[in-house]
Amino acid sequence: MVAITLPDGSIRPFDGPVSGADLAADIGPGLAKAALAIRVGGHMRDLAHLIEEDADVSIVTAKDEDGLDLLRHDCAHVLAQAVQDLFPGTQVTIGPSIENGFYYDFARDEPFTPEDLPKIEARMAEIVDADLPFSREVWDRNEAIQVFTDIGEAYKTELISDLPEDEEISIYRQGDWFDLCLGPHLPSTGKLGKAFKLMSIAGAYWRGNSKNAMLQRIYGTCWSNPKELKQHLHMLEEAEKRDHRRLGREMGLFHQQQEAMGNVFWHPKGWTLYRAVEDYMRTRLDEAGYDEVKTPQLVDRSLWEDSGHWEKFRDHMFIAEVDEADPDGKANEKRMLALKPMNCPCHVQIFKQGITSYRELPMRMAEFGSCHRYEPSGALHGIMRVRAFTQDDAHIFCTEDQITSETKIFIDLLMSIYKDFGFEEVVVKFSDRPEVRAGEDATWDKAEAALKESTAAAGLETILNPGEGAFYGPKLEFVLRDAIGRDWQCGTLQVDFVLPERLDANYIGEDGAKHRPVMLHRAILGSFERFIGIIIENYAGRFPMWLSPVQVVVAAITNDHDDYANTVAGALRAAGLRVETDLRSEKINYKIREHSHAKVPAILVVGGREADDRTVAVRRLGGKDQEIVALDEAVVRLSAEAAGPLGQ
Repeated sequence: MVAITLPDGSIRPFDGPVSGADLAADIGPGLAKAALAIRVGGHMRDLAHLIEEDADVSIVTAKDEDGLDLLRHDCAHVLAQAVQDLFPGTQVTIGPSIENGFYYDFARDEPFTPEDLPKIEARMAEIVDADLPFSREVWDRNEAIQVFTDIGEAYKTELISDLPEDEEISIYRQGDWFDLCLGPHLPSTGKLGKAFKLMSIAGAYWRGNSKNAMLQRIYGTCWSNPKELKQHLHMLEEAEKRDHRRLGREMGLFHQQQEAMGNVFWHPKGWTLYRAVEDYMRTRLDEAGYDEVKTPQLVDRSLWEDSGHWEKFRDHMFIAEVDEADPDGKANEKRMLALKPMNCPCHVQIFKQGITSYRELPMRMAEFGSCHRYEPSGALHGIMRVRAFTQDDAHIFCTEDQITSETKIFIDLLMSIYKDFGFEEVVVKFSDRPEVRAGEDATWDKAEAALKESTAAAGLETILNPGEGAFYGPKLEFVLRDAIGRDWQCGTLQVDFVLPERLDANYIGEDGAKHRPVMLHRAILGSFERFIGIIIENYAGRFPMWLSPVQVVVAAITNDHDDYANTVAGALRAAGLRVETDLRSEKINYKIREHSHAKVPAILVVGGREADDRTVAVRRLGGKDQEIVALDEAVVRLSAEAAGPLGQ
């Protein structure tokens, strides 16, 4: 007798071992048709797997995250078979599922071309139509090595040779084609469907090591159904249109170049946008009771050693070695300084100056801190991933009793700021202790419990993100969803009992004794550079008026109206707007098209009639009509709009 416990708690008894397929059929014909695999005691298995003892079992379908991952894994196998069918002599290596899709790395002397991808896709569709069954076999190690050697698969032979001696050699067949794989797989290729598309070709070193051979990687995307595939491809198309690197160049916001990799050259319009974001954040922090500070860029390695960052972040630090005279000035010694990769140890140094009473807590210390981290050149991505960045960083020094109230205050502030920038959907992840961390387990127990209690008190729902906490404490990660459905992790809140201990920070408690403060590390934007990249893409460059580098352009129809155009621009500037005039000897329609392409929110057209009546013709970005408005009224309307959320 085998008793199967289903996710709803119901139990189904069977006289003997039962396969996943038979279990799904026993539950119902609809589920039998939709079933892709099973999960037994938390482990994914093929539908053909026999359950021989009592177990908790769930049926995996394409609607499940596991099911989608399975589809993508099988898509990689079908891709590999299609490539070897079309291009004999190509060796296969590895082909995992990844976010949104899959890839497979191939060893082939002749390079693949973009023109090859439709042919490969067509062959993949034929393999799906053939509905080839997937079947699992366990081979003897030596036999497997011999078989793959005989068919010229040197990379597979190497993989098998490197497996532990006691590990099963698992082979999956789909028709006559086979591959080394742990599985599980779909029942057959027909279950895969055709909601896939090959996307690109790239180079990849074997096993990620630049000393090894260069392989050819084919990327693809795969979804549960054609509708989801279409939505994803549409999102990619939109993302390409919104790419902050392209828009930054077209709108004259910034540029980057080889001589300063990972750094940003902000142009006047881009720096205006940056300052608008910075001014907004400074105002919000001032209102929330933060004290702004500024700390050094170069700090001796001894502070980073004391804080624990040297051990963990040394490879990401930019180092400067200098000859330093000793205090008596008699001899020089080498000193190693590091450009700060984060601000927290420096903030502790400010906290430690003088004696702090419990009456002064919480102390909210903020800095728009310039930080530097070495990122490999291959990881750099526009202004989203850089080597020099400015954090909207702050640290709250408080007592343990104040953690909950400070967490709630911070969450309210963060959500309000995100809303002002146009982000309404926010997901919060709870990241607990990582494998490599500072502090004792008891300290982590206390920190995690405090953060959980605080989020519960704030009414915040969280998703567990296991093992992703900071090395000194657990954290909340705030993930924004943009206009086309992409997620961006920006804000964080971390509870830290470790750093105050390591850096000997104290306050005097109500009992007159020394106590360690709790340190709440928090950021809202994350970094200005990355967040500005996000809002460029979220708005596709069409910023709300309060963020737009140029808020209004006043365009004269002919040069006879230049004086009135300057009068209009002067009135708008006096009201605090960022204004440009266009007095060129060009046709007005050309001017309108050009400034619309530059994504200026409002274009005011002025000619003889407007000058005589002291009016302006207002054209809005994206609109085809214009509105004739009295100049004074236009100034009031536009200045109110330009004030943004702080003026409401």
